[in-house]
Amino acid sequence: MALEPVKQDNFDIFQEEYSRPRNQAVRQAERAVFGHEVGLNGYTTLEQAWELCDHLKLTVDDYLLDLGGGRGWPGLHIAQESHCGLVSTDIPLDALREAKVNVEARVLHSDVEVIAADGRALPFRSECFDAIVHADVFC
Repeated sequence: MALEPVKQDNFDIFQEEYSRPRNQAVRQAERAVFGHEVGLNGYTTLEQAWELCDHLKLTVDDYLLDLGGGRGWPGLHIAQESHCGLVSTDIPLDALREAKVNVEARVLHSDVEVIAADGRALPFRSECFDAIVHADVFC
């Protein structure tokens, strides 16, 4: 008899994940490693976030779209380091609320927007971004 996996909508999984409070140990680890809370919600390491910065070579005149940005990692890191504009999108409202808190906690020299949007139907005109990241997005 073959076991059938239980199918659950990805939206429900991520809504549940983001609605859980983050524990103090995670918050302390982020402050120790990054100097502030970044809202880790995936598997992108600090080294990989730096590699994205190096590869993308964004400047103050550029705009980055972070699809499925969750609490803001690594899009906020890239925007902070490159001084580019950032639009971070995701669906779970709890994640977006935390992303806004993370934006306010940083000194950013760029325009940052956090928008509720589904990556399958984005509300942006064509060719308005210079780069797109989608770290740890599972569809």
